[in-house]
Amino acid sequence: VQLQASGGGLVQAGGSLRLSCAASERTLSRYFMGWFRQAPGKERESVAAMSRSNTWYADSVKGRFTISRDNAKNMVYLQMNTLKPEDTAVYYCAADTHPGIWGRPEEYSYWGQGTQVTVSS
Repeated sequence: VQLQASGGGLVQAGGSLRLSCAASERTLSRYFMGWFRQAPGKERESVAAMSRSNTWYADSVKGRFTISRDNAKNMVYLQMNTLKPEDTAVYYCAADTHPGIWGRPEEYSYWGQGTQVTVSS
């Protein structure tokens, strides 16, 4: 599976962005999809993930971010609202058929190239 993330940019605190992840796989529905982020000098951390119908979120983004998918279009999205400066990072989408723990990056086999999100205060 090839993944390509897009939609990042510069936004003021309190603003919104929607990230998109385009997948090459026609049967995207069988993949568990995740969003991760990595800030400078920090480890990659989980943001959100989605199976066919269930979702999971990191505590830091609950109530602000929403993950969704459109299997017919081979797309996964991350709607980010009420952005904070601490959300600044490179955001990656990832996929795997059976990740053991949704929040562990090493559980995912396929990764997109990342898109930069910068939130100014």
